Amino acid sequence: MKRRDLLLASPALLLGQSRPRLEHGIQIGDVANGRATIWTRANSPGRMSVTWQTSANGPLHRVTGPTLNTAADLTGRLELTGLPPGQTILVQASVDGSEPVAGQFRTAAHNPQRCRLTWGGDTVGQGWGISEEFGGMKIYESMRQRQPDFFIHSGDTIYADGPVPAQMKLKDGSIWRNVVTEAKSKVAESLDEFRGAYRYNLLDQNLRRFNAEVPQLWQWDDHEVMNNWSPSRRLEEKPEYKEKNLSLLVARGKQAFLEYSPMKFNRDEAGRVYRKISYGGLVDVFMLDMRTYRGPNTANLQATESADTSYLGTAQRKWLKASLKSSRALFKVIAADMPIGLNVGDGKSGDTPLWEASANGQAGPPLGRELEIADLLRFMQRERIRNTVWITADVHYCAAHEYRPVPGGFQEFDPFWEFVGGPLNAGSFGPAETDATFGPRVDFYRCPPKDRMACGPADGYQFFGEINADAAARTLTVDLRDLNGRSVYQKILPAV
Repeated sequence: MKRRDLLLASPALLLGQSRPRLEHGIQIGDVANGRATIWTRANSPGRMSVTWQTSANGPLHRVTGPTLNTAADLTGRLELTGLPPGQTILVQASVDGSEPVAGQFRTAAHNPQRCRLTWGGDTVGQGWGISEEFGGMKIYESMRQRQPDFFIHSGDTIYADGPVPAQMKLKDGSIWRNVVTEAKSKVAESLDEFRGAYRYNLLDQNLRRFNAEVPQLWQWDDHEVMNNWSPSRRLEEKPEYKEKNLSLLVARGKQAFLEYSPMKFNRDEAGRVYRKISYGGLVDVFMLDMRTYRGPNTANLQATESADTSYLGTAQRKWLKASLKSSRALFKVIAADMPIGLNVGDGKSGDTPLWEASANGQAGPPLGRELEIADLLRFMQRERIRNTVWITADVHYCAAHEYRPVPGGFQEFDPFWEFVGGPLNAGSFGPAETDATFGPRVDFYRCPPKDRMACGPADGYQFFGEINADAAARTLTVDLRDLNGRSVYQKILPAV
């Protein structure tokens, strides 16, 4: 070798080792404005690179990325820039001469006429893992077949607090057999156990195929760390945790989430999850973070805002208002990791209920975390921000809610719709009771009967949402679809 070639050679080549392998596939994230983030993970250190082209015979572009190392669990990402609008992009990722992993996605046109997105949450929860006998996480294949322009994961991307046992007994007495790993045999406490929960999900071939073809937008919620965590969580009451330092667990959970998500990192705030993604001038998506900046889970009845009522937090709320006001997209999709008008409890303190979401089980004027929601809705009415729709997951069933002012509740907002998807591969529950403050009307829901709560994918109560925006018709069509992709509900919302 010449000296220059020697310096550029792969360490694996110099040492005579086998080439790295990309066993966890490729992920594509945050595609917008001629940019896309490409993620992969190797089984040994090396330099990541990606090639892209618009056709098999088109010019080949090569981008060299970071060196994958154990500090980030051998994960890495790089950003492609200068992507042409309205084109299919063929990509291949490799690490130091590894066998490449291929993927593809489509960029938005300058003036797109249509956009299709899917969403959902709650993956591998309540012990329902990957069953090869069942066919793996089938719902991801159903979503892939819908060929969405992108997918929004609404949170609970893993269940760090949910071990996956070898077997689960079904209601009919038959056995559901899970793929098992050491990392998913207990609650996640070490950084490697949190990482192992993401690696577990990526064992599923349906998910890997989906990841290679559908760009994703990720947000997080509670189970990336533990159920219903907030600053008030006390681990002394949880004997399954040897580690009693909540802040340490949150830091480890957040680090693993950031390592494994295909998300573009924010340069202004390390670890920031909230952001806006634009699909041409047709759809703007506002990804929220209702976990990082929240105060403690309390009775949620405070009459004035304080640190205890924080939900989105001051900076995120300011950003959201400014972003909504400046948006020129025909439709504005607000992706929240928790629903607005459903009562999501977090146990009790004595006889007093504690609350996990913004609702507090009390009709009447806004209190507690509802104060932030009221402030936002009031702003949207005052600034005439139209054609908004909220999407979420979290509650493990699908639903459609229309919000209108009601007597005795909050009045200063324009009517809007909220749609709930999920679970994607987890236990099924529902329905939750509604809180009348913002006047939610339940137009539809589907969940298992009471005697089948926490049932798994084999029972069929798994759902994802789909939105189709049509520029010519000026409509937003929302479907809620089941495990096999069949629509169980549809609502057409015309632009005003």
